[in-house]
Amino acid sequence: MSSLKVFNSYTRQKEEFTPLTPGHVGMYVCGPTVSGESHLGHARPFITFDFIYRYLLHLGYKVRYVRNITDAGHFEEEGREAEDKISKKAVLEKLEPMELVQKYTNLFHWAMHQFNNLEPSIEPTATGHIVEQIVMIEKIIKEGYAYENNGSVYFDVKKYAASYPYGKLSGRILDDLLETTRDLDGQEEKHNRQDFALWKAAPPEHIMRWQSPWGEGFPGWHIECSAMSTKYLGEQFDIHGGGMDLQFPHHESEIAQSTICNKHVPARYWLHNNMITINGKKMGKSYNNQIRLTEMFSGQHPILQQAYSPMTIRFFILQTHYRSTLDFSNEALQAAEKGLKRLWEAYDLLKKMEQEAVSGNGNGLSSTAADPALDDQVRKLLAGLDEYMSDDFNTAKVLANIFELVPIINSLKGGQISKEALSPATLQLMKTYFTNYLENILGLKGESSGDDQKLTGVVDLLIDIRRDARGRKDYATSDKIRNQLLELGIVLKDEKDGGVSYTFA
Repeated sequence: MSSLKVFNSYTRQKEEFTPLTPGHVGMYVCGPTVSGESHLGHARPFITFDFIYRYLLHLGYKVRYVRNITDAGHFEEEGREAEDKISKKAVLEKLEPMELVQKYTNLFHWAMHQFNNLEPSIEPTATGHIVEQIVMIEKIIKEGYAYENNGSVYFDVKKYAASYPYGKLSGRILDDLLETTRDLDGQEEKHNRQDFALWKAAPPEHIMRWQSPWGEGFPGWHIECSAMSTKYLGEQFDIHGGGMDLQFPHHESEIAQSTICNKHVPARYWLHNNMITINGKKMGKSYNNQIRLTEMFSGQHPILQQAYSPMTIRFFILQTHYRSTLDFSNEALQAAEKGLKRLWEAYDLLKKMEQEAVSGNGNGLSSTAADPALDDQVRKLLAGLDEYMSDDFNTAKVLANIFELVPIINSLKGGQISKEALSPATLQLMKTYFTNYLENILGLKGESSGDDQKLTGVVDLLIDIRRDARGRKDYATSDKIRNQLLELGIVLKDEKDGGVSYTFA
């Protein structure tokens, strides 16, 4: 298997992945701000880092995957005044802040379950780590890189940039930031206009507040991730992930804070997924083009022509490399829906053929391939899956290879290609690869409902009864089962190899 290579946003180049501790990986991914419901744009990072997590597990690593919940302190310094998103939304919805947090955390977890995402190893919350954030702020002040003013604490970006490569991750230049920073409320508290808040003094009307050495207030957005990643993964860890929109200011600020506290850039590899756009624009509140996940699943949004299932959305995201922009359209999602259906039907056929070959019901398959060239072609396509996935998680190329195998599977089942063309070992290898990649790594699953599964089970049972009847030469019972299923719209087809397939008319 090829060694794993990842594109490191910090160095802007593809590098061979070597964990700090052999056999173990520490990965931190910025989680949701639970002040509202997740939208389609949020789905991409969480699906992206789910398949990265899955692939690391597939490679045999023991992974500690930490994904936080931002339930306090995500105030906006880009608006007219700094405000905590949770507190503001709690007032609007007439809920206690923690009631609102629980509501949207539950909804986020539900959506992740619909997407078949694995749960992270640890899911810490910002409010559960106020003490750790205060300790880290105190250390930054002691080191001389932060200062207090009127109960708020700010990180001194200009002083930091004099000794450290500030802006290396995001490509921002400090002088440019000075020119582009707008005049905002509260700027008079800062030494420099580009300094960012580590702690904000809470005004009297602010709901969520904690006691600190600087008075009652609440933490900044950036400090929470530095504090929690340090606590659960150590002063330096392997992978830090998130959307590319977090490179600045969030991840740049994390690097600065953690470098002062721990004398290290916190992560060795920085991985960032690109955005989902609509008509070339980023999906976001400022563009008024957000589609919430519940709207995607129900189809209840003016932009949507129909409802799209969680697996269709997941497949849509997997079809594009995670670092490439992905533009939303109904046409693209409908194509993904059809592609996934075609792929899964081939996978179901493959599982049946492999079972028949293993059980000896596959018309006496020989141990060698009747068509060595085809056998070799299939094996090369399968080997390519490992090669592409190990080349910076290229799911687009992985799926392209899998789709090249689909017509071969269909032709084997339909009789256009003899089943003896492939060796049983290759057939079994193909089924193993499909299971590993489609289910275990890419995290896809069949979308038949519970009722569909029950119906399939009943039909399979009737086919077995019919097979037994034919074996006893009880053709009356055999014909009765076939004819009555036909009346119900289920068409049986006896295959040349003795198997039986069926379709719903």
